Amino acid sequence: MIRDLRSGKMRKLLRTGGPKLLGMLFLCVPVGCGTSAPEKKDAPQVATSPIPVANPKDVQSLDAIVAAIYDVISGPPGERDWNRFHSLFAKDARLIAVRIPKDGSKPSLVVMTPKDYADNAGGYFKEHGFFEHELSRKTDSFGAMTHIYTTYESRETKDGKPIDRGINSMEFFFDGERWWCVEIYWDAERPGNPIPEKYLAK
Repeated sequence: MIRDLRSGKMRKLLRTGGPKLLGMLFLCVPVGCGTSAPEKKDAPQVATSPIPVANPKDVQSLDAIVAAIYDVISGPPGERDWNRFHSLFAKDARLIAVRIPKDGSKPSLVVMTPKDYADNAGGYFKEHGFFEHELSRKTDSFGAMTHIYTTYESRETKDGKPIDRGINSMEFFFDGERWWCVEIYWDAERPGNPIPEKYLAK
């Protein structure tokens, strides 16, 4: 959902102020985040634009909305369908990336609205191919809320060599008619932080 670019030159962009979901939203996706997370006293930015109407097929089931999140950020170099992207998220939704400093010091969080993500990732996607897909999923639900751990893998071309893996923690809400993404919170695999086998099993 969703997201800083998760490895190699992508992670370098994150550290130096360039874009990285989804990896991510989904995102392994590019986000501009050269600064640390906002202090608690700062009010989060709230999107004021109306939420675009979603394609019913994108939000009719949990499987459908997860697939749409990965699909909308994936593709060859070029513009992404940001109206479709925004249509998947609830009002005041957030995308949160774990930021790891180059010197290995204390990690921090980069908190974004869907608009923040689109604004920061859009320029990167216009010039770079990026494809992300789901490897595995763990799901828990109660009432109208559902949480999933969805393990992702990222490539620069559709059939290219994997460049990154990690886990997207996604929160969803079902209002009785459609599914909404409430939050995507992700971290990438790296030395000292391997993905546990239980999150790789189908």
